[in-house]
Amino acid sequence: MTGGYLILERPNAGIVLSTNARFYAIVKPLYEEIKPESWAWARTDVKLTSPQMERETMYKLSLKHLLLQCVSSSDSRNPFVEYALQYAIAAARATFDKNKKDELHKLLLLGLDITILGCNEFYSYRNQVEARGLPLTPESLASLPPFTSITFNVEESGGQNCKPEVAKTGLGSSTAMTTAVVAALLHYLGVVNLPSVANGHLQGNEGAKEMDVVHIIAQTAHCIAQGKVGSGFDVSSAVYGSQRYIRFSPAVLASAQNAVRGTLLENAIAYVLKTNWDHERTTFSLPPMMTLLLGEPGTGGSSTPSMVGAVKKWQKADPQNALETWKKLSESNSALEFYLNTLTKLAENNYDTYRSAIDNCSKLTSEKIPHEHSKLIIFLFCLTVGGGVTEPNQIEVVKALLGARDAMLGIRCNMRKMGEAAGIPIEPESQTRLLDTTMNMEGVLLAGVPGAGGFDAVFTVTLGAASSNVIKVWSSLNVLALLVREDPCGVRLETNDPRATQITTSVSSMHIK
Repeated sequence: MTGGYLILERPNAGIVLSTNARFYAIVKPLYEEIKPESWAWARTDVKLTSPQMERETMYKLSLKHLLLQCVSSSDSRNPFVEYALQYAIAAARATFDKNKKDELHKLLLLGLDITILGCNEFYSYRNQVEARGLPLTPESLASLPPFTSITFNVEESGGQNCKPEVAKTGLGSSTAMTTAVVAALLHYLGVVNLPSVANGHLQGNEGAKEMDVVHIIAQTAHCIAQGKVGSGFDVSSAVYGSQRYIRFSPAVLASAQNAVRGTLLENAIAYVLKTNWDHERTTFSLPPMMTLLLGEPGTGGSSTPSMVGAVKKWQKADPQNALETWKKLSESNSALEFYLNTLTKLAENNYDTYRSAIDNCSKLTSEKIPHEHSKLIIFLFCLTVGGGVTEPNQIEVVKALLGARDAMLGIRCNMRKMGEAAGIPIEPESQTRLLDTTMNMEGVLLAGVPGAGGFDAVFTVTLGAASSNVIKVWSSLNVLALLVREDPCGVRLETNDPRATQITTSVSSMHIK
């Protein structure tokens, strides 16, 4: 929600909301018995299945050096899952004693059968909805079968394609997938004991250590797979849930990068696990009576890496203006964080007064709420049932709402300036029109483009029951409201797979990047 681009550099912070869109990884033995040739050659088979993409990939895994050989067609390879597999096994070998290593070896010789599934909310299904003649509403999306086949973007002429291969909504599918596979493998191999849905998050120091191992291995695998050390906010939110995040120093992954160039992988991962990860995270969630909505405008998404590259190029070419824009953007980010935290505290101190103020404001547009303190008192007094006395706490609630709204407008303004200077559509004109219209609706507090911006789904935060009206207006504007809400929970163990009764791990998607 905040921290786009700035979060790449310490000590800039970002607010990240995880959602109820989840990625699943199912891990089980590939064979009932160990094959004789597996013993002889010290290698095993790995099958990776992605039903939504109609892909099945077979690998041979050398258990001595953890090298993967793809024996299927090359276009079906998934580097995120490949590194997740190698690094999770390396983590097991780096932490186990001799007896456990022997058990691990036997378990791996049975082969690995890995299935990955992403909730529909990760992908664009506008084409399917429209092909069925259904209205652009969440109810139409809900009518689609779970884990529906994925739509692919059509490559543009001239080879200049800024869109990803798959039509996505911008919820961090590769991150959620990587984290789910890492978590599932670490749990299956006995490295960690994940929290179940029934028990919630693991408690105490041991629980924190378990999740930290998942975070470190997922972070490492994701960075190496994408060929660069990103901020890591997406992996952190996939593991831990909604949070305020400050990135780790890129140097912590030096050993893993060296492993790619020939260092023994097991030693490199052992070092990464022992390294001091200096990222910072604080639990965060939206204040009460606020709803996160995402709307897909139907433009197929954007490629985050290419947009980040353009911004970095602009920073080098025009450092003075870049620094000034970043400073203003950082101030607006901090202001939004401050006002949202203030609203949470006001709700904790006097919920009835807070609820009354939110209910009243949910029926109004921002233009109808005066900003001047004296007029604000009169405004609230007139709204009070029976002309009762307006409490100071109610005034503070409305002032914080207005402050949060102004901060969001500042964020959008500076993101647009950055996009124009870098020559990329961080907030394209079509998105600007949609966001302005959304922010002028009754009960809308915030609206923006998440993370790196572009043509992914937009987000809005509404007050009280105002979300239903936003969904209706969006539909009339050809914008499809997604079945996505904030879910502060990160990675967890589930016992019920929608397709069968397998042991499953899932992670919440991160949003907003």
